[in-house]
Amino acid sequence: MVKHLTKETFQAAIDEDKLTMVDFWAEWCGPCRMLGPVLDDIAKTMSDKVSVCKVNTDLEQELAMRYNISSIPCVIYFRKGEALRASLGFKPKENFVKEIDELLGK
Repeated sequence: MVKHLTKETFQAAIDEDKLTMVDFWAEWCGPCRMLGPVLDDIAKTMSDKVSVCKVNTDLEQELAMRYNISSIPCVIYFRKGEALRASLGFKPKENFVKEIDELLGK
């Protein structure tokens, strides 16, 4: 299940030992809406490897500014509070699976 984060819940989500991917998005963004089903699928099929979260940049501008989000969708991978990699734009599921496997050392 994809978790929707706010500034109040963000830090706890990225502090996990588990790899966490955070999608910075907005409702008006076409590529963001296309990415939604891809992330839903990853959340269902890879929940043992990665937590999937979303941040609406229109509602959480402070978080978007903190991570210098200037283009969306932007997925940032975190583990133990550290940003590991950013991935910009729409991509198919296979690309994200490859990134996840690389970050998990496979």
